[in-house]
Amino acid sequence: MKKQASSRTCFVCGRQNDISLKMNWYEDHESQQVRATVTVPEHFNGYPGVVHGGIVTAILDETSGRAVMLKSGQDALMVALKLEVLFRRPTPTGTPLTATGRVIKQSANRAQVAGEIRLPDGSLTAECKAVVVRPPPEIMDSWEAEKPFWKVYDD
Repeated sequence: MKKQASSRTCFVCGRQNDISLKMNWYEDHESQQVRATVTVPEHFNGYPGVVHGGIVTAILDETSGRAVMLKSGQDALMVALKLEVLFRRPTPTGTPLTATGRVIKQSANRAQVAGEIRLPDGSLTAECKAVVVRPPPEIMDSWEAEKPFWKVYDD
């Protein structure tokens, strides 16, 4: 599977961000999904042993949005316009989690995407549906300085 690019400062994937989850996503073209694994440390809990809902939401936002890169390439960055999260059961800290994202429908400037987080036994902890859009030109222009750092990093 092809590894996707990461940034240096992102909260979820940033390689030079000390508090980042440092997640890596891989493209599974056969299933038309992106996939990542992460073990969320206890300092991101809401209650002891349970990942804070905002962290769960951030993982789903990033994972579902990255699915558009399957067809459109590594520079097809979009941002969430609408994100609906369903929490199915508490997501535990200190446990390997698998996050997957897929495209439901995609055009050049907009996509409907979905994501989910599962436990090692396959149990679903949370899922989302989202609408992501291409950012306006002024936002895209402000990202130019970071482009050299948007790349596939060694593990």
